Amino acid sequence: MAGRDFDGFVVVVTGGSTGLGRAIAVETTSRGAAAVIINYASSQAEAEETARLCEAQGAKAVLVQGDVGDDADCRKIAAAAQPFGRIDALFNNAGVTKFAPNHGDLDAVDADDFLRLYRVNVVGAFQMVRAARALLEAAPQPGAVVNTASIAGVTGIGSSVPYAASKGAMTTMTLSLARGLAPKIRVNAICPGFIDTPWFGKAMADDTVSRMREGVIRSTPLQAASTAEDIAGAAVFLAAPASRHVTGETLLVDAGTHLGFAAMSMR
Repeated sequence: MAGRDFDGFVVVVTGGSTGLGRAIAVETTSRGAAAVIINYASSQAEAEETARLCEAQGAKAVLVQGDVGDDADCRKIAAAAQPFGRIDALFNNAGVTKFAPNHGDLDAVDADDFLRLYRVNVVGAFQMVRAARALLEAAPQPGAVVNTASIAGVTGIGSSVPYAASKGAMTTMTLSLARGLAPKIRVNAICPGFIDTPWFGKAMADDTVSRMREGVIRSTPLQAASTAEDIAGAAVFLAAPASRHVTGETLLVDAGTHLGFAAMSMR
């Protein structure tokens, strides 16, 4: 059960300034986390607001600017938890995409797009686990890693071919790390579908995002457009004591999109 099941936990959230990362950080502190390391790449003001929300729950919030695609930055992020002596949960939430939703238009993306997305979405997550390994192993219970993958990596739909491929790689890496790091560390992944956050608005017009939201509601079995808080609950579950016997799992949190491989309409 929830309640104070994160009591005393030390948590690291990459990509924690807005959206899902913020929702995860706030959810863990609402459940008793003592400290949360909030990583951000460039959105300092938004990260400071996340920190304020966490501290309002009684937690210690530490902000760390860094690019998870840079190994030195990953080590800096993990080192911010060193004064607490352990990391109970690492949420690899930082991610980037390229918006090219017509997967048949092969000229819409190039090799640089693949490399840029893999650098953050796959290599960055790996580097964070490597940097945090000793502190995760120092947790009194098996340390938990939760990777934010995507339904795109399971069904091949999504914002672009490179994005879907990078998230598919992340789910495979989750399996490899779950085997390799057991029994001291658990590694799982969530695969969200559409999340109703400002992330889409950074690349699309408001009316396009509205049509997408409406299309998701029409096409998903649960007739829902998930919020960041909806997805955060599932992510936090995979780091909670209630999932202590779960590792190597990929949890689809997409309001049922995968049941029909329904593409998100932007028409």
